[in-house]
Amino acid sequence: MTDQSQLFPGKYFISTVLDALDTKTAMSGTLARVYLMRAAMAGGLIGVMYLAYYTVVSTFGALGDDSLGLGKMVGGLVFGFALVFIYYSKSELLTSNMMIVSIGAYYRRTTPLKSLRILLLCYGGNFVGGLAVALLVLGSSLADGAIGEQMAHSVDHKVGLVAEGLAGWSDLFVRAVLCNFMINLAMLLVYNGMIKDDFMKSLAMIMSVFVFAFLGFEHSVANTVLFTIVGLHDGIDVGLALGNLAIVLAGNFVGGGLLIGYYYAYANDDRKHLLRRGLTPSE
Repeated sequence: MTDQSQLFPGKYFISTVLDALDTKTAMSGTLARVYLMRAAMAGGLIGVMYLAYYTVVSTFGALGDDSLGLGKMVGGLVFGFALVFIYYSKSELLTSNMMIVSIGAYYRRTTPLKSLRILLLCYGGNFVGGLAVALLVLGSSLADGAIGEQMAHSVDHKVGLVAEGLAGWSDLFVRAVLCNFMINLAMLLVYNGMIKDDFMKSLAMIMSVFVFAFLGFEHSVANTVLFTIVGLHDGIDVGLALGNLAIVLAGNFVGGGLLIGYYYAYANDDRKHLLRRGLTPSE
């Protein structure tokens, strides 16, 4: 008799995600204020770590253009700790919740309205946390000089893709898909029960964020926080920024919600696959 744990090795991952979904559903309903606070913490952490990233990049950039690539590499590793801090502080990040609600929707453990409430509250909280950091930066010199120039340059590039039309939109969308694919691939490794050591969990999260930061993938929450910091400090084209976020949100949902969440939900649905062959999940 075939061992079903070998046929469907991701069932522990699915079970863990569904348990997390139940908690998020309850919190976003009766404890919405606390849920918003946890989401705000994630947005704030991204804001602080983004400052660290651009500080590293600008520091290497001061050594010459040849050092800028190395600066982005080191900065990407530093920024990779953002996901570690978010995970271990039990904060709420929109992009990983896209995967969780997608799995819940597949197994009918949630409704579209409850899923939307989780995502909207989470995104709102992420924005509030990022706004808090942006206001603190505005009252300081943290984004002055080369650091601010690097941040403004990144914003110009991101919103510039929106202004390019279809080619730029496609570029943004693909980068957003790959970004949340990597983020939720890390969460898959963390949730699947096969990695027991906290160091290896942290390494998986750091490397997934490093890939997206170094290759220039697009993350909706990170962009929201960056746009807020630069917008308050130097001003920003709000229309183009909102266009960027709309495209990136859609791409993030495809990458994390569908390519990771829905894909693994289907691949580990033993009831559907076994019943088609006249078997039962217990056989």
